[in-house]
Amino acid sequence: MKSISSTLLTTGFVIAFFTAIVSRAAGAEHPPNILIILADDLGYGDLSSYGAKDLRTPNIDGLIAAGMRFDNFYANCPVCSPTRAALLSGRYPEFVGVPGVIRTHPAENWGWLSPNAVLLPQLLKRAGYHTAIVGKWHLGLESPNTPNERGFDHFHGFLGDMMDDYNHHRRHGLNYLRLNSQTIDPPGHATDLFTQWSIDYVHERAKSKKPFFLYLAYNAPHVPIQPPNDWLERVKRREPGLDEKRAKLVALIEQLDDGIGRVIAALKQTGLYDNTLIVFTSDNGGQLEAGANNGALHGGKGGIYEGGIKVPMCAVWNAHIKSGSRTDRIALTMDVLPTLCEAAGVKIAQRIDGVSILPTLLGQSQPPLERDLFWTRREGGEQFMGKTIDAIRRGDWKLLQNNLFTPLELYNLKDDPLEKTNLAAHNRKLFNELSAALQTHIQVGGAVPWQKP
Repeated sequence: MKSISSTLLTTGFVIAFFTAIVSRAAGAEHPPNILIILADDLGYGDLSSYGAKDLRTPNIDGLIAAGMRFDNFYANCPVCSPTRAALLSGRYPEFVGVPGVIRTHPAENWGWLSPNAVLLPQLLKRAGYHTAIVGKWHLGLESPNTPNERGFDHFHGFLGDMMDDYNHHRRHGLNYLRLNSQTIDPPGHATDLFTQWSIDYVHERAKSKKPFFLYLAYNAPHVPIQPPNDWLERVKRREPGLDEKRAKLVALIEQLDDGIGRVIAALKQTGLYDNTLIVFTSDNGGQLEAGANNGALHGGKGGIYEGGIKVPMCAVWNAHIKSGSRTDRIALTMDVLPTLCEAAGVKIAQRIDGVSILPTLLGQSQPPLERDLFWTRREGGEQFMGKTIDAIRRGDWKLLQNNLFTPLELYNLKDDPLEKTNLAAHNRKLFNELSAALQTHIQVGGAVPWQKP
């Protein structure tokens, strides 16, 4: 007959064993490290894997091949700040006070991140994550909307929007580069700095058993298009037929690709890659005036035709997401937050608008979501005068007003993905239904303050 102590020991072992299995199944024992890589103004057609013939992006292409590629992924807005707000809040950006671009001068500023918004780093910190942002913040220039005050343990990057010069790191003559709250002024091209700072962070986190969340937000390939000379010369030698404007953009993208490859290499070198969930995408479509390629899509950055909001996206998680997989599922930037939280086993108590696409990533059945999708952009100047351009998508139908001085347009994206045939005059019943739903969305968003009190 076994002793009581032996029985208790055996029982305890069995309980611990099954607890470990349950924890592992829930993702609680070894939650994934999380890396979000956000490019700035990268067009839908400006990767080799998405059809570009005049540039080479082997590292991003390799990342896409290692996981799941999305063919119908959308930014929440055709400009910077709102999409970043959606990424970190899981909400439509106008619902957290960021319907437009946050800028230095009040007369040009169209957003103020709501103090009530609960951001992704805050959620992950509750689950024991160390949280960091390297690169472009663009959601506030002063307290209380600095990265360290909104959930990031570590900030090494740029508070502002675009840089007037990639090598001098100023905006309107102001230095927005920070290491946490300290103003810094290092030499070097911003893309290379952000890459190295991310590599440094990865090596530092390799010393800890605590999971990490790194949000790597590059400025590239946003204007000004300033690739290093050696990158530009390399492109010119390889692609002698390119005009100067396009050659510069290609070089800037290829430099970005190289940096991303170096960060991924650091994850592999430190043994962190296998349990790191990586998401790569862009904040909006490419800027046509800068020479960007959005494939055959209509329009580009700033507008709510497909070229302004449809962006490349992939997710990688070794042994969890099948390599070489691909989906035509429609998803938005705001869906990233609930997806990552589900993967990390983090409960979301507050209201969000995004929906987890983790089942899709894991190869599980996930029916298409029956939800209306909205896009809003508020801006100033003669073209906008502080008003908004807006769009709604319901199923295959998209109603939009891309210009304040033209009527609403209606397209069937299944039959007309390039938005060439306006059906507004031919389907008035659907037109009226969509315009009513869009108006309601605009009313809800309009109730949220977007100016600093």
